[in-house]
Amino acid sequence: MNPTNPTAVFCALASAALFGLSTPAAKRLLGSVDPVVLAGLFYCGAGFGVFLLRRLKSVLRSSASRETPLQRADWPWLAGAVAAGGIAGPVLLMAGLARTEAATASLFLTLEGAATALLAWFVFHENFDLRIALGMACLVAGAVILGWSGAPTLGSAIGPLLIVGACLMWGLDNNLTRKVSLSDPLQIVEIKGLVAGPINLALGLWAGGSLPSLPSSLTGMAVGFVGYGLSLALFVIALRHLGTARTGAYFSTAPFLGAFAAIVVLGEPVTVQLLAAGAVMAIGVWLHLTEHHEHEHWHEPMAHAHPHVHDLHHQHAHDGPVTEPHSHFHRHGPMKHTHPHVPDMHHTHRH
Repeated sequence: MNPTNPTAVFCALASAALFGLSTPAAKRLLGSVDPVVLAGLFYCGAGFGVFLLRRLKSVLRSSASRETPLQRADWPWLAGAVAAGGIAGPVLLMAGLARTEAATASLFLTLEGAATALLAWFVFHENFDLRIALGMACLVAGAVILGWSGAPTLGSAIGPLLIVGACLMWGLDNNLTRKVSLSDPLQIVEIKGLVAGPINLALGLWAGGSLPSLPSSLTGMAVGFVGYGLSLALFVIALRHLGTARTGAYFSTAPFLGAFAAIVVLGEPVTVQLLAAGAVMAIGVWLHLTEHHEHEHWHEPMAHAHPHVHDLHHQHAHDGPVTEPHSHFHRHGPMKHTHPHVPDMHHTHRH
């Protein structure tokens, strides 16, 4: 068994790519749209776009019907994720940006990946080793190199501390979202977008921004649907198979992918800074892709519902023939075995 799920890695990198592609699109809109209002339009586009996509898939009875809807036990985790990432994060960021120079803010914003990993490792007890830690360090270092636009200044520590707080909130959001990642990713994105979008929009208008023209608004929502909505859905799928820290590490490539897209789409120049960041990030991705974690471990009894096939961890009977993958409520008995694995939703044991 390969511990690194290629499909999950693809989802994580595709999520980063879609989010990164939204950056050059945002640059084209920022000339006429307030940044916080634009963020609200992005989230609204993600929420409403995925709302329509879910209804379309339901009518067509596509494979999305195999996904499991959110359960009652999931709602507190999702509410915490929305409160942290959709409300507290933007408020702290807006307050911090008002007190921080642009060069300093861009560097502190690269801490989201580190915050995600540190919370996953030391608060939510997700396993890691030196190789994974070094890979994460390389990816964060690449983001710092890419975000460097001058020596940071600390005329006041309040602004940077508020931005660090925002990164912590987004890191907490990622870890709490992992708790519900076995549920329908589109439903998760729909709820997060429909809540966070209006809140960000209201914050932007309250801070003095204004709604753009209808064409600009629709463009912003379309970018949000792809760069935020579909990106987050892929991120949730990666979370369930890779764990929070590893998914966050792959997602840290988003600034590089966005800068690369800006070269292709906007004709921006290739810089030494971009090449250096890409090289360091490539090392980080390689360290994660070549991870090998294997030891004897116990699976505690658990019961849940999610899409699955009858693999090593899903050996249960059905009444009549079934197609795979399929989704239903099932129980896992206690099991002790050895095989390579990553901290997916079936390997949350302590080390």
